[in-house]
Amino acid sequence: MKFPQGTPNDLLALIRSYPLAWLTSHDAAGFAATPLPLIAETDEQGQINALIGHCSRANAQVASLRANPLAAVQFMGPQAYVSPGIITRAGWAPTWNYAVASFQVSVDFEAISTIEAVRRLTDLMEETQPAPWAVEQAGDRLEPLIARVVGFRATILSGEASFKLGQDEDPASYADILGRHEDRVMVDWMRRLNPGREA
Repeated sequence: MKFPQGTPNDLLALIRSYPLAWLTSHDAAGFAATPLPLIAETDEQGQINALIGHCSRANAQVASLRANPLAAVQFMGPQAYVSPGIITRAGWAPTWNYAVASFQVSVDFEAISTIEAVRRLTDLMEETQPAPWAVEQAGDRLEPLIARVVGFRATILSGEASFKLGQDEDPASYADILGRHEDRVMVDWMRRLNPGREA
């Protein structure tokens, strides 16, 4: 069964809720991967067209991506093992529920200033705080900190999401998972991706 890719809003919610992604590249030395928080940039239709981030200038991937900008980005959203122990149906086998997204991108270190990349991530992450912190509050530390990192814009060339969140379960087993699974975040995402399904 091919699981749904969700709507653009589902994909945006996944990236917003789980922004730490793997940026993976490849060159003559082999594969390299770095975990980085990334934010989605959308076009006028609400489609994600780029990912904004920053990384250490000392990261070997910077030179590698300047030479060959093609890379892969993987986001891991909510995920959880589902045990037969919570299912009342006899003979039910265990499974794993998850929401993931993968993109092929072209990384450009010149497309956005480093301070803008850092500011956009900080502002997004701080927007739910009672007193949001702004990068300028770093004071004299800001300039040396910014000098150590480099911002980038990763244009999306292709992408695919998979929201495996109970769509293949019979109604009774689906209801068992909703009512009895201990990972309530995963359960909330099941409800989000299956809005018309009876609990």
